[in-house]
Amino acid sequence: MAQSSVSTSTQVVSISDRMTAGILALLVGSFLIFGAGFAHSNVLHDTAHDVRHANGFPCH
Repeated sequence: MAQSSVSTSTQVVSISDRMTAGILALLVGSFLIFGAGFAHSNVLHDTAHDVRHANGFPCH
C-alpha cells in the first residue's frame, strides 16, 4: 500500500492586513445592506432579473 503524507503549513497574516480586510468587508457589507434597503423595489427586481439573465437562468 502506498502511504500519503499531508503537509500542513501556516501563514502569518499581519494585523494591518487583517484590519484592511475587515474594513473592506464592512464597507462592502454596509453598501449591500443599505443599498438594498433604500433602493426602490422595481430597481431591485430589475437588478435581480438582469443577474438571472447574465447567469443563464431562465426567468419567464
